This record gives sequence, C-alpha cells and structure tokens, in this order.
Amino acid sequence: MRLAPQPSAQPLRLIVLLLFTTGVITSPVLSTGCPDRCVCDDQLVVQCAGQHLTTFPVNLPLATRQLIISNNRIVELPPLALNYLSDLVYLDCSNNSLTEISESTFGNLRKLAYLDLSFNTLTRIEDRTFGPLASLVMLRMTDNPGLSEIHPDAFEENAALQVLDVSRNNLTVLNITSLIALPALRSVGLSGNPWRCECENEDLCLWVHLEGFKFQDEGQTVCGSPSDMQGRRLGEVGIQLRTLCHQTLGSWDYLFFVVIGFVIFAAGTVSAWVMGVIMVLYERYIKKKDEQLDDEEETSDKGRTSRARSDHGKGNFKNSHTV
Repeated sequence: MRLAPQPSAQPLRLIVLLLFTTGVITSPVLSTGCPDRCVCDDQLVVQCAGQHLTTFPVNLPLATRQLIISNNRIVELPPLALNYLSDLVYLDCSNNSLTEISESTFGNLRKLAYLDLSFNTLTRIEDRTFGPLASLVMLRMTDNPGLSEIHPDAFEENAALQVLDVSRNNLTVLNITSLIALPALRSVGLSGNPWRCECENEDLCLWVHLEGFKFQDEGQTVCGSPSDMQGRRLGEVGIQLRTLCHQTLGSWDYLFFVVIGFVIFAAGTVSAWVMGVIMVLYERYIKKKDEQLDDEEETSDKGRTSRARSDHGKGNFKNSHTV
C-alpha cells in the first residue's frame, strides 16, 4: 500500500517569505509605521533631526530605543505620546523651541539613560521633573538662555545620574542639597552661568572648592556678581565666603538685635513694675499685720491692767474688813 505523498516544505517557506515582503508580517519596528520625514532602521533608531518639525512626530514605533528629534522647531513634548515609548533609552531633543517640561513629561520612561535638552528656551525646572527617570545616566541641559531656576529636588531621585551639564544658562543660584547626595555623580558642568557669589551660594562654592575634579571647565566657572567677586572662580571664593558669611552681620541681623533688645527692655520694665507693685502690697500687708499685732498687744495689756486693779481693790476691801 502506497502512502500519500507528504506536502513539500518549500511552498510553506515561499508563503512566509511572501507575507514578510508584502507587509502582512512585519518587524516590531515597522509594525506601527514610521513618522513622516523620519528614518526608522532595524536597530530601533528613529532619526528625525533637521526636518523642520514644529510638533512631536506621530506614528512612532512603540519599540523605539533611540529617538533623535534635534535641530527642529518643536515647542512641546506631549506626555501621552512620549510615555508610550517605554523602551526608550536615548532621547535627543536639542536645538528646538521647548519652553516647559515637568514630571509628567517623562512619566513612563524608566529605561531612559541619555537625555539632551540643550539649546532650547526652558526657563525653570520644577520639583521632581526627572524623578521618573530611574535609569538616567547623562543629562545635558546647556544653552537655555532663559533658564534661571532649578528646583532643589529636581534630581532627588536620579541615583544613577553620572553626568550633569547645565553650562551656559542663566543660573545665578543652585541649591546642591540633592546633588551632593547622588552616589554616582562624577561630572558636573556649571560654566557660562552668571553665578552670584554671596552667602546664598556658599555651599555651591565650597563644593566646587572641595571637589574640583568633578567639574568640567572648573577654570571657567566664575562669579557674575557682586562686582568685587566678578570673574573669580567659584572654587577660589568658597573659603572666603565661608569666613565672610559666618562672621559679618547683615542689616537683618542688626534689626533682629534691636528688636530683641527692645523686647528684653520692655520685659525688664514690666517685670520691675510688677515686682514694685508686689513689694508695695507686701509692705502694706506687713504694716497692717504689725498694726493688728500692736492693737492686740495693747488690748491685752489693758485687760491685764484692769484685772490687776480689780484684784488690788478686792484685796484692800478684805483688809479693811479684817481690821
């Protein structure tokens, strides 16, 4: 008995190949398309640089690992679209027109290791802006002419951060409380900012002085004000500020002492008045008590004298009868 011939495997291979070539079965990179004017490759890299984009690209592959949107005119990073890219590890947004970012912007990018926000129009960095970026290793945020404020807790949760560059912005003050607590931080760029070398920046200047090896262009990280400090290196004035800020009294200090002196004087005056009233009352009480005692003694003396006279009269009467 002859067996029926088995179907050849060759037609199956041809069918699979045909499906791939016609797009019915596609790679993950192409499964959600590729944005207009962008290039998507099989390495999960989406390249949209220099395409005159004014909005964030749409139809990005969900598996994108590197997204480069530099040298465009994008004004906003939409949190909803960006947070779909949960596998993103590299994001270059440099040289755009971004004005604002917040914690929600990067809410789901837990794998992101590199972020470039340089050459934008950012003005301030809010609390926990980079908090969701648990894997962030390098953050470049240079050349934002209006960037004048970074919240003290902006980097509090970025324990993996190794490189931070905020050079050439408009920063005058930087609270370093959360920065000095970052265990992996090894390189910081601060040059090109108009730093105010006064007591409010004492900790920053001392940090640069003590750990100068961490700072890129430490020689160009200089004071912008006040005039007598202008042009001097932050590390150079650190010790000077330490001495100055803990010995010299400011106008508020003198005002404090004046107020405290007035309070002490007023309290002393009131206390003296109260003590004087108490002493007067006490003296009156003692005097009245003494007068009462004197009256009682006088009454007692009169009583004794009267009894003595009475007894003396009775004695004379007895004697007269006896005679």
